[in-house]
Amino acid sequence: MTVHTPPPGDGDRILDEPLTEALSRRYLAYALSTITGRALPDVRDGLKPVHRRLLYALHEMRLNPTASARKCAKVVGEVMGNFHPHGDQAIYDALVRLAQSFSQRYPLVDGQGNFGNIDGDNAAAMRYTECRMTEAASLLLDGLDENAVDFKPTYDGQDEEPVVLPAGFPNLLANGSSGIAVGMATSIPPHNAGELIDACLLLLQRPEATTADLMERVKGPDFPTGGIIVEPHHSLLETFETGRGGVRLRARWTKEETGRGGYQIVVTEIPYQVKKAELVEQLAELIEAKKAPLLGDVRDESAEDVRLVIEPKNRNVEPEVLMESLFKLSDLETRFPVNMNVLDARGTPGVLGLKAILKAFLDHRREVLVRRARFRLEKIEARLHILDGLLIAYLNLDEVIRIVRYEDEPKQKLIAAFDLTEIQADAILNTRLRQLARLEEMEIRREHAELAEERDGIIAMLGSEAAQWKLVGTGLADMRAVVGVGTEVGRRRSDFAEAPSIDVDTATEAFIPRETITVILSEKGWIRAAKGRVDDPSELKFKEGDKLGFLVPAETTDKLLIFASDGRFFTVECSKLPSARGHGEPLRLMVDLDDKVKIIDVFPHKAGRKRILASKEGYGFIMPEDEALAFRRAGKSVLNGTAVVSLEVAGDQMAVIGDNGKILIYPLEELPEMPRGKGVKLQSYREGGLRDATVFNAETGAFWIDAAGRTREWTDWKDWAGKRAGAGKLAPKGFPTSKRFRPR
Repeated sequence: MTVHTPPPGDGDRILDEPLTEALSRRYLAYALSTITGRALPDVRDGLKPVHRRLLYALHEMRLNPTASARKCAKVVGEVMGNFHPHGDQAIYDALVRLAQSFSQRYPLVDGQGNFGNIDGDNAAAMRYTECRMTEAASLLLDGLDENAVDFKPTYDGQDEEPVVLPAGFPNLLANGSSGIAVGMATSIPPHNAGELIDACLLLLQRPEATTADLMERVKGPDFPTGGIIVEPHHSLLETFETGRGGVRLRARWTKEETGRGGYQIVVTEIPYQVKKAELVEQLAELIEAKKAPLLGDVRDESAEDVRLVIEPKNRNVEPEVLMESLFKLSDLETRFPVNMNVLDARGTPGVLGLKAILKAFLDHRREVLVRRARFRLEKIEARLHILDGLLIAYLNLDEVIRIVRYEDEPKQKLIAAFDLTEIQADAILNTRLRQLARLEEMEIRREHAELAEERDGIIAMLGSEAAQWKLVGTGLADMRAVVGVGTEVGRRRSDFAEAPSIDVDTATEAFIPRETITVILSEKGWIRAAKGRVDDPSELKFKEGDKLGFLVPAETTDKLLIFASDGRFFTVECSKLPSARGHGEPLRLMVDLDDKVKIIDVFPHKAGRKRILASKEGYGFIMPEDEALAFRRAGKSVLNGTAVVSLEVAGDQMAVIGDNGKILIYPLEELPEMPRGKGVKLQSYREGGLRDATVFNAETGAFWIDAAGRTREWTDWKDWAGKRAGAGKLAPKGFPTSKRFRPR
């Protein structure tokens, strides 16, 4: 290929390279930028860049906890203009979340105005709200002006911003984090800061402590909205060990007596990140769709505190059974995913366990301590240098006064006469006359002695690693007094309990009234249930272009089994079927049924019964009907192949017919009983496959039903008897042209 050299000028910027390499390199750069610059928190301070920049902007604006709050629009503008070149709404959303007590275990922003609520309502516009830092944010920023951390240039190079905050408490685990990057994500639940500090102190005492040892201090997550954690201890241990797992969280509820034997359930705490208004709507939909037969009513009586009132269908319903059924059906129980994917001190993403995260935090605290100590040492040495010069001046006060009064260049004379530095000379010349008193000299000597003692202590500490770790522990112990479990802000909100072992399905069935119904399933898959028996199907109405597919008598307490052509069984509870007043609902909304899959059979389940399943390829077996039950939307796969036959075992002989019109009859005992699989060969075909099958008793004889619905006796059926897997003989005269024993 000939490459044409571009003309000089702007054309020099044209690069000749393969498109795949160019795209790969640029996408990798984008992915790394998203991972390190947006989505994942730093293991040291637990903050993403936008949160760190927000707190630094509040610090620069001196919006500390004691200052007057400023408009959020002002803060967002400062952050966007100086540090974070992204959209103002994205920055404001991050600011709002830091102020929400139901989102943050330890809020970092003190918001004034409407910052949203647990119902899911949005915050007011940034021009209406005001903010400042909280005490927790001050702890994260403590030491920022003392060279505790590195700074880097801002995006435009006009200023500097901190690479990481000093982080006075383990904020990563205390407040948690969530985010989605390119190819990776993070999801860290909030924890109790007091428990985390206790675990840090244990690590300082015993660096070899295991995750199990640390979990004696850190019991598990501590969500700001409270709730009950029902995740088993061994599962939490594995989650903290590996950094991956999940936490089951339930709403907190109590039983209130309403008199005359009645009661109601009051929910006072809901799971983390569940919107209360949507939860109430979800429970109401369960009642309307008849998917919660034990639930009578739900209403929201919340004011400042959460108060959801749940009423049972009747007073005979046990409250534990009612709540267990709702935990199963609604967001009253959720599973918070745990994926502790963070950036380490070098900016490398990785999934860390509890011990590794706490160790990284302690290493950071030690580095902050050492850097602050060195900063303080420099200040002390600079002050001692000045005090040394002032003491020389007091010892030679008369000569100093003479030089200052009579010499043309007193600074140079002072430096030459007393071997001073320029800094010391300037300090002497800047001393006021009233500071020449004797008491002032004594004060300087006292200050000098105190600073010298402090300097010696800092130098000794910097030379001893053990002393540094001891000071880190002392600082954490002081922090525990502020956020410990015994304080109001530090008390644990989420408790632990074991989920009761209640068979919800069985208990629920006991409260479902037993009524006769008829299940109506149309050819296009719309399902409904009519009360009583439907004697005349012609009176049923369907959507335009649709018609009756299956008409199945059942009862409200039955479980409806639906057999599909892909070999799967689906289970639907009859009590949850929509009413026959309308056209019903699409079956595909209840189960994961592909549009190309056909329904082969529909019938109510009967315990202990057995069925014959057969495929188009001519294979089949006997299956216990109990094996077909599966309450997953995806159903249960039982037959390998394209299903065409589902028969109840009600006889001792089996007759099969193929697409070629040949019939073969043999004893049913030749079929194996299996829970799932392909089965054995039923009939052989040169072309085509199995069309239909039937079961009958040898004593009573066989029959078929013609197109007019008349039953035709088949007295000479034995002429078609043979061995299983044989080819068979052509059907007798008068057999339906559909080649089926019963019309469909």
